[in-house]
Amino acid sequence: MHEVVWHNLSTHQVLAKLETTDQGLSQKQVELRQKKYGKNKLPSAKPLSRFKILISQFTSPLVYVLLFAALVSLYLRELTDFSVIALALIVNTLVGYIQENKANRAITQLRKLIHPEALVIRDNEPVKLDTAELVPGDVVILEAGDRVGADARVIESQNLQLVESMLTGESSPSDKSTKKIDQGVELAERENMVYMGTVVSYGRGKAVITHTGVNTEIGKITKLIKHTKEEKTPLQKNLLRFSRQISLAVLIIALTILVIGLFRGFSVFPNHATGEEGIFNLAVAIAVAAIPEGLLVSVTVVLALGLQAILKKKALVRKMLAVETIGAVSVICTDKTGTLTLGKMKVDQLYTFRNASAPNKFKLADKKEFDEAAHHIIKTGVLCNNAIVTHQDDPLKSPTIVGMPTEVALIDAGLNLDVEKSKLEKEFPRVDEVPFTSEEKFMATLNGNSTQTVYVKGAPEKVLSFCSKALFGNKEVELDRESVKTIKLTYEKATASGLRLLACAYKKNVQGGLSENLSGLVFTGLVALKDPLRPEVKDTIKLTQKAGIKTVIITGDHPLTAKAIVSELGFKVTKDNILVGSELDKLSDREFNQKVKDILIYARTEPRHKIRIVEAWQSLGEVVAMTGDGINDSPAVKKANVGIVVGSGTEVAKESADIILLDNNFKTITDAIWQGRKIFENIKKIILYLLTDSFSEVILVTGALLFGLPLPVTAVQILWINLITDGLPGVSLTFEPGEEGVKEEPPRKPQKGIFDREMKFIIFLVAIIVDIILLTLFFLLIKDAFALNFTIDHIRTIIFASLGIDSLFYVYSIRTMKKPFYKSPLFNNRILNYSVIAGFFLQLLPIYVPFLQKVFSTVPLSWEWLPILALAAIKISLIELVKHIFHKPNLTFAKRLRAA
Repeated sequence: MHEVVWHNLSTHQVLAKLETTDQGLSQKQVELRQKKYGKNKLPSAKPLSRFKILISQFTSPLVYVLLFAALVSLYLRELTDFSVIALALIVNTLVGYIQENKANRAITQLRKLIHPEALVIRDNEPVKLDTAELVPGDVVILEAGDRVGADARVIESQNLQLVESMLTGESSPSDKSTKKIDQGVELAERENMVYMGTVVSYGRGKAVITHTGVNTEIGKITKLIKHTKEEKTPLQKNLLRFSRQISLAVLIIALTILVIGLFRGFSVFPNHATGEEGIFNLAVAIAVAAIPEGLLVSVTVVLALGLQAILKKKALVRKMLAVETIGAVSVICTDKTGTLTLGKMKVDQLYTFRNASAPNKFKLADKKEFDEAAHHIIKTGVLCNNAIVTHQDDPLKSPTIVGMPTEVALIDAGLNLDVEKSKLEKEFPRVDEVPFTSEEKFMATLNGNSTQTVYVKGAPEKVLSFCSKALFGNKEVELDRESVKTIKLTYEKATASGLRLLACAYKKNVQGGLSENLSGLVFTGLVALKDPLRPEVKDTIKLTQKAGIKTVIITGDHPLTAKAIVSELGFKVTKDNILVGSELDKLSDREFNQKVKDILIYARTEPRHKIRIVEAWQSLGEVVAMTGDGINDSPAVKKANVGIVVGSGTEVAKESADIILLDNNFKTITDAIWQGRKIFENIKKIILYLLTDSFSEVILVTGALLFGLPLPVTAVQILWINLITDGLPGVSLTFEPGEEGVKEEPPRKPQKGIFDREMKFIIFLVAIIVDIILLTLFFLLIKDAFALNFTIDHIRTIIFASLGIDSLFYVYSIRTMKKPFYKSPLFNNRILNYSVIAGFFLQLLPIYVPFLQKVFSTVPLSWEWLPILALAAIKISLIELVKHIFHKPNLTFAKRLRAA
């Protein structure tokens, strides 16, 4: 049955093909077909179990490195090292598990427990059934408010209209008929078909089921989602690269120290009788020290904090890594309906005429300037209207309007102008009605008591055909050719700009019924409706442009409608900037990739087109965010680097998303982008802070071994600095509020990795210079130890204190990379200040507490703090010099460095 083009067959042919009649299937036929086709259900993704969420915390490359270090420490019976590394892993696991489990529970709560039913004709009797029981050949009755349970061919239509935006992207209702249509017509224009998940907005009808379950249009999209591979996030790729680099560096460091130590005559393992440290244990300790154990916890904490910050902005992050990824977004592919727009029709403006030359345009806010014709338009739109208003007389409740979207918009406009339907109908009760039909394209009512008036609204060309006069200004005048021409030009121009036009007319003091009074009407004007932009969208798009982020509009709407919205956003659009889905099908991947940067609008798109658009941008190295609300957006949402769905979106779309906008506010996307950029900058600062210290320790020990000096620090001293003294300031960098200018910077290129040239200069060059000074100090102290009355433990205590204290100072230099530390507010990260104070006192404990002195082989210091503080000042000065060079573009030396 997949080959049958149902919309290209007559109703008689459809029923014959499906071996059914308009009286429905028999119970026996249903049982046979259920065995053949199965239940009318879509496969749904099960929520992640708590165990799977827990296991997922161990999939980071950094976790693998730390697990290896923990196992080696345990094998060597270095229980202190093992305990500290294990603690870092436990904290990381708990924070990640708690945040992702919380998001998972929130998603479960967001899912609506819907058990849709359908009115089905079985054995010539209408029965209500769960839609899961539907089979091909079933005849269903469709009424306003019903959600269609499966794909079906319309066999009877009485003004039947459906809202299909969740599938096609079009916000306006689609008229449905029984007529056979051409085979090649696109899905959005198949007016004799209805699809699973769409909603009947008006009228009634019958349809025969053609496809169920995974064979429906939604089912095909669900399969497409299932086979869509998710891309790794930029942070995942960077951390993977970083972990490989760290692992290789650790291996080289360990082997280098081991070889040098053995060459110099060190024993492999510790000699407890002599108290000599084994070179193998030292090599492992230095290697473990080179691993920034605090990084994993810091990254997890900064992502968790970002998640909470974004949640405060009304966005739910389902996957923690998406918090950082969105900061790298360089292209936003956004659906139009429900994302950029409100997803519902609103009255945009009224057109009235004072003469035959030009129209007057009124916004609803221009009420005080309305002429008589404008008031008539509103009155006609409210009276000639079948929408139902509830709570209109209750001042404690907001009115609820139910009906066709265009009629709801007219009632809403009336309420904004204090024109209430209930009050008007009391004054002008309805006597008769000609209902709207898709064939006739107009609606008429007869209202009044002793004197009665005909009110008509509908398609402009239809209403004009009923009119002989027009209300120009406040006078009724005869309609001449010039006037008709002006009116036609007005509505044709407005329609071309993406507006939906209705015309209004009236006839006063009529005698008889409606049918004999649909001529000689007075034309009052036009009402333009549209699905308007969300209020915040225009400014948000400007912000993204300023930040170097390209926005692309993808919609199922007509190109003219999409162009009107994009023009309203301030873009200049030519025909070269618009591509229709059918034209995209004709392009090869190579041709499309060459053209993709020029396209601003994609119209008449289907799910497969959206995936191609996302993939094309990704192939150019861009980080893509895809926003949407409908099932038709879901495959592309999943394929994108960051999938974003508005809170009012479908459940299938939400399951594909990384981030859900709880308030449907497009501005929340940019808030999340700025938060993501801040997070990445903070991760860089944490890595820079921890690696600068780790690398300095490695160079110091390796240099001492190369020059035949004793070990300047012990393994336990190194671990204390890395995990205790530096640990708190490192984690506190996660609370940095972000630097100025983050919103104006162009998106970073994820392929460049975490380390930029500035970081490399600080980590390697600064560390080497400081370590040369420190090694020189160590050599001089060893040389003059007898004269100074210093033991090796005393000298090592000075080095130990230097390594610990300098990091507590230069953290203030690293926290602000774009300006000198003294120009940055000191108290905008109080947690950092408290951490530095705590780190300082923790560094003093092994030096001055007697029982810790034995563990760490330290002695109390006095005047020795002067060279220690001087060294810290030198390190800060060097870091500030590097920052100055890299952030002063006019310096020739800086240009050479950046180009290197």
